[in-house]
Amino acid sequence: MKTKTIILLGVVFLWGFLSANVAGLYFNELEIPFPNFPFDNDVSAPFDFVKESQIEVYDDKIIININDASLSSYASTGSMIPVLNENSNGIRIKPTSEENIHIGDIITFREGAYLIVHRVIEKGADEKGIYFITKGDNNLVNDGKVRFEDIEYITIGVIW
Repeated sequence: MKTKTIILLGVVFLWGFLSANVAGLYFNELEIPFPNFPFDNDVSAPFDFVKESQIEVYDDKIIININDASLSSYASTGSMIPVLNENSNGIRIKPTSEENIHIGDIITFREGAYLIVHRVIEKGADEKGIYFITKGDNNLVNDGKVRFEDIEYITIGVIW
């Protein structure tokens, strides 16, 4: 009898959970990503640079009002797959200060003659000032310390 009661309670809980989530999605029109298991705690989401008030949606176009933005394209290195690849179109801005850059942001920084596009995974300070540790989402090792003067852009949107 105990086993049947436990199974019945489990079914009732599962039914309620699924019903609430399906109804919530239907009535709120929110897209809720299901997590990957185990959770990948190494990647933080970028800062929300584009507010809803900056986006205008029409039947034939979408306008995103961002001052001083430019478009970017990417080399086929694979370091930022699945977020970026050679077919992605990025929307980027020039950061004006170190405070503009957050953990989770995708930045473009200069390393010698190359422009590298990787995600900020850590922000810290040392005797030389503020630094950022970056890493490609698809890379095993980080890039070391990146200084603000080497940062060219922050990616604030991607269109595939």
